[in-house]
Amino acid sequence: MKHLLSVDDLGGRAGIERMLELTDGFLAVTRREIPKIPALVGKVIVTLFYEDSTRTRLSFETAAKRLSADTMTFSVASSSVKKGESLLDTVQTIEAMGIDAIVVRHGAAGTPHRIVNWTDASVINAGDGRHEHPTQALLDAFTLRRHRQGSLDGTRIAIVGDIVHSRVARSDVKIFNALGADVTLVGPPTLMPESLEDWGANVSYDLDEVLGDVDVVYLLRIQKERIAGGRFPSLREYSARWGLTAQRAARLKPDVVVMHPGPMNRGVEIANDVADADISLITEQVTNGVAVRMAVLYDLLANPTSSERVS
Repeated sequence: MKHLLSVDDLGGRAGIERMLELTDGFLAVTRREIPKIPALVGKVIVTLFYEDSTRTRLSFETAAKRLSADTMTFSVASSSVKKGESLLDTVQTIEAMGIDAIVVRHGAAGTPHRIVNWTDASVINAGDGRHEHPTQALLDAFTLRRHRQGSLDGTRIAIVGDIVHSRVARSDVKIFNALGADVTLVGPPTLMPESLEDWGANVSYDLDEVLGDVDVVYLLRIQKERIAGGRFPSLREYSARWGLTAQRAARLKPDVVVMHPGPMNRGVEIANDVADADISLITEQVTNGVAVRMAVLYDLLANPTSSERVS
């Protein structure tokens, strides 16, 4: 790959599994006493985030440093964007400094695709509007496969919550489908996209109806910053009907796991006790995010003739 803009760029099941296998090696690196290798010495990676982020930005920066790359962090709050600088001018300015990769997050769908035309550097989509978030999908698939004996074939996954605003849901449905899982989207009708024909997922508006049949409950945050109002009466009612409360969690099958991309609205889509329970993989998702992003950066930027190996 030259860029990673969508799950589609991974090349189907074979390409996804190759990236997950590469991640296995980097997870081992992160557990070393000194979790660092000189795979990307001399490479420069920029995190270009126009939206707030904690997990994604920090994990990309950590991944780059553990591969011995140099990093630059772009902050809108302290940049010339506040003076009216365009995205094109910002990218060209960064490009002129000599870079190898741009990790971009932007509120407008398709922004990473535009940046590809303005730079020779590799571009990685870290979330664009309501479109996609491919590295989140990779880390979710990686985390889940480790708890499913290495395969998602036949795994029944419920993705619950604010589907219409979620780039994570779009990427996760793609990657879970490619790996053989059966996905059901769950939530209020007002938080579902107008058209779901090309999603390749089942749909339910009743969480209680599907809970007894699933192996994975993947909860999404209610994106209050993107909701103008009127999508549902109140957060309290949302939690009562679609939140994973302690009472609902008690009815899950013994081997069910719970996931969330973060940040969590505790007490809304997930109860405190459930978020911190043994069935929760939420912290493990964050840990695996560094290894996944190491794998992506290595795959895009490492010299193929280099003798450097993950091991």
